[in-house]
Amino acid sequence: MESALSEIEFLALSPNRVAVLRRLAEESHTRTDLAVATGASQATLGRILRDFEERSWIRRVEGGYAATATGELIADGFLDLLAILEIEGELRPIVRYLPTDELGFDLRRFEDATITVPSGTKPNAPVKRVLDFLRTAADVRVFSHAFNEGSLRVIEERVSAGETTFEGVFSRSALDAVADDAGLRRRLGSLIDTSSATVRVRDGEIPLAVTVADGAVHMLLRDENGILQASVDTDDPAVRDWARETFEAYWETAERVDPDELTH
Repeated sequence: MESALSEIEFLALSPNRVAVLRRLAEESHTRTDLAVATGASQATLGRILRDFEERSWIRRVEGGYAATATGELIADGFLDLLAILEIEGELRPIVRYLPTDELGFDLRRFEDATITVPSGTKPNAPVKRVLDFLRTAADVRVFSHAFNEGSLRVIEERVSAGETTFEGVFSRSALDAVADDAGLRRRLGSLIDTSSATVRVRDGEIPLAVTVADGAVHMLLRDENGILQASVDTDDPAVRDWARETFEAYWETAERVDPDELTH
């Protein structure tokens, strides 16, 4: 264990070592190529190459150097760890709000995700992010524990204009909240009167607020008090598959909203 940790430290303490090993694991390079690619001095590069040769991570080939099989193994593992730590760094501020027990995919799928948080000048930035998707999407699916007023407005307007098709499944508590709000009640009533929208209500809990807009998946994240803290969106295929499968599971256990339920 200590020996392995010391080797991890050996690589981690030098970005130049990581850069050289990464490139040699991809393909062979001349010493000049490596110097140009990394910006390392010849003295530094010489020490790195000697250290790698001593560990049998690289070998000399005609015109340069290439990674050995174990060098490629080390490069793959270390670069995977770097990628995981970079993802963790992005998710760290919001991980307490992620419904991780409900997410049927590896968090590494958030590698290229966009995280949007409220700020002093843009307190509604996470909502604005999902509205931007809704304003251009041709097909929208939502499963959520709540109706978002802005999202409902944009969806109703676009469906009424024939620009979007919509399917949504919501918890019973979300529908009850709409029934108590005249503006939301009118919007939802108008939406379910169209032929391009279907809304269902589910008696069971929906512990998520997810919008699938064409190929993008967007999640609104709230704290235990219901205060919006962030949003995450991605077009990763695995996340998209999870969202579609989860939607279908909720959809199958829900019933179409009766317009009479919206009367107040």
